Amino acid sequence: MQRTQSVLLVRLARANPTSVFLGVLVLVLVALFAPGIIGGALLLALAVGLGALLVTTWPVQTPATRTIRLVVLALLFTAALTKIL
Repeated sequence: MQRTQSVLLVRLARANPTSVFLGVLVLVLVALFAPGIIGGALLLALAVGLGALLVTTWPVQTPATRTIRLVVLALLFTAALTKIL
């Protein structure tokens, strides 16, 4: 591990992609079916985590990937706010 690398990022890089996908899918489904503010808070927490990951990986992404990730992040925030309100 290089000195400038974060321990969290190294652990995320070693995570099994299938497990991460299934975990996030379960979280999204629970958030969508949970009532009102609870579901909205879960979606909002997921959006904040995705935003943090987007900021961290921004320099190494292509412009097309950045655009797609920003659109997904905006849709997730919109879904969270709609669920809360």
